[in-house]
Amino acid sequence: MENLISLVNKIQRACTAIGDHGEESALPTLWDSLPAIAVVGGQSSGKSSVLESIVGKDFLPRGAGIVTRRPLVLQLHRIYEGKEYAEFMHLPRKKFTDFAAVRQEISDETDRETGRTKQISSVPIHLSIFSPNVVNLTLVDLPGLTKVAVEGQSESIVQDIENMVRAFIEKPNCIILAISPANQDLATSDAIKISREFDPKGERTFGVLTKIDLMDKGTNAVDILEGKSYKLQFPWIGVVNRSQADINKSVDMIAARRREREYFQNSPEYSHLANRMGSEHLGKMLSKHLETVIKSRIPGLQSLISKTIIDLEAELSRLGKPIAADAGGKLYTIMEICRAFDQNFKEHLDGIRPGGDKIYGVFDNQLPAALKRLQFDKHLSMENVRKLITQADGYQPHLIAPEQGYRRLIESCLVYIRTPAEAAVDAVHSILKDLVHKAMGETTELKQYPTLRVEVGNAAIESLERLREESKKATLQLVDMECGYLTVEFFRKLPQDIEKGGNPTHSIFDRYNDSYLRRVASTVLSYVNMTCASLRNSIPKSVVYCQVREAKRSLLDFFFTELGKKESKHLAKLLDEDPAVMQRRTNLAKRLELYRSAQEEIDAVAWSK
Repeated sequence: MENLISLVNKIQRACTAIGDHGEESALPTLWDSLPAIAVVGGQSSGKSSVLESIVGKDFLPRGAGIVTRRPLVLQLHRIYEGKEYAEFMHLPRKKFTDFAAVRQEISDETDRETGRTKQISSVPIHLSIFSPNVVNLTLVDLPGLTKVAVEGQSESIVQDIENMVRAFIEKPNCIILAISPANQDLATSDAIKISREFDPKGERTFGVLTKIDLMDKGTNAVDILEGKSYKLQFPWIGVVNRSQADINKSVDMIAARRREREYFQNSPEYSHLANRMGSEHLGKMLSKHLETVIKSRIPGLQSLISKTIIDLEAELSRLGKPIAADAGGKLYTIMEICRAFDQNFKEHLDGIRPGGDKIYGVFDNQLPAALKRLQFDKHLSMENVRKLITQADGYQPHLIAPEQGYRRLIESCLVYIRTPAEAAVDAVHSILKDLVHKAMGETTELKQYPTLRVEVGNAAIESLERLREESKKATLQLVDMECGYLTVEFFRKLPQDIEKGGNPTHSIFDRYNDSYLRRVASTVLSYVNMTCASLRNSIPKSVVYCQVREAKRSLLDFFFTELGKKESKHLAKLLDEDPAVMQRRTNLAKRLELYRSAQEEIDAVAWSK
């Protein structure tokens, strides 16, 4: 079972190394899910002495006021040979054999994080102690609860410490080691009070009673130790720490343990409880209980880790790949992102994604409706027909049919078609622009790089502008073609009635009467309507060929050509990812590595059991 605690120790150290130690996060932290023993107590409750008794070494800072200002994750490793030593996680290659130096390094490392302002920090210090005099155990020493702030501390320090302690012990995986002094009323115990908030039934709280030897004469702590005063699921444990005089004289810790055993064995009040009293028994019991809890939590840990790995992989996928270091890699990244965008754009046009159907709506609804709204009949009023035919005849009236008049009337009508034709081109252009914006929004990779997104967007819009001009030119040419060459067959099929065609023996005034002009207007309108029907079919073909087809084929061709000419420095500017996103990706990658490693190791332990 010892490897279970070692496994948790290893994972806790890795969690701290990557900052995964219980801070607010969008994803659950592995630290929160690991069983841990949190040491809770008020100032001067003897908390430090209890820890030193379990370790068998003087190693914790001492002094007035709040001494512990950062959580200390104390990992004890039992060794069977060799000299005892300590290691800090922040100094991985340095072994401390002088425990006075360990005490100083705890103070120094606390100041590095909090400064010398006596403020507190939730970032833990990791200390591992390897000794033949310890059991395999992990404890988290928390700042002592206090009632007032001392000089140099903010007034919020009291609440800040309580909040930190609560943040640890509120987790259901946390085992609470509540330290209370026997020479004070248990009802006023800070440790019991705060542990009761989150563990009212005492199911995960171990009560430790210190300073039993300092109680007033005629009083004892038997009722508390027997669970009569305040019952917990686990038996209370009494300890007798070294006195301040012993500490000042540097009394050997092993000798202090022996004196503690003798105190309980020889005391009339406590002799019947001696077998479960003392710091040695406390350490062994906590180690055994921690092993049991860890074993029971393995299935839950495996489930949590598997789910979190999936979440981390999904988040990393959403954030996209990291930027390549070399110019070739950067160019490849940009090209791949552009291809992804281009593919999304094509899928909109091809109907795989919505939006492309709006182009057909222009051809099937907007263009026919616009052509229908053209008021050719007003243009072909008697007055206008007479005017144009007369002007076309010039000084010589027409002989049989007013051919030049017909041409002028038809041309003047067909010119009106240019407006709906241009409107169709512009409408399709607007739709293509919308599809570009949609495709950009759907291309996840573009969200990583704001500058590239702007450049690609500008390049796509500029390309569409060029295509619009080409399409407009080609489409208006269709209209101009109809004006430039009339369909002769239409006129050859008209009835050649002498009255309709005109009689050369009639006077010039007869040729301009209303009946005659109405026939001319009717003929022109029929021809113009025939031409509209033809253009209704040919304009969409021109627009699709010049705009839609070319947009699918070469939307970013010009951008790609220019991109190949750019230097690495400019490519790097295009891939100017938000530093916060880069940092988040790095953090997520580290967490993913941690969770995968933890998964392998926990699975190995689970199978071995």
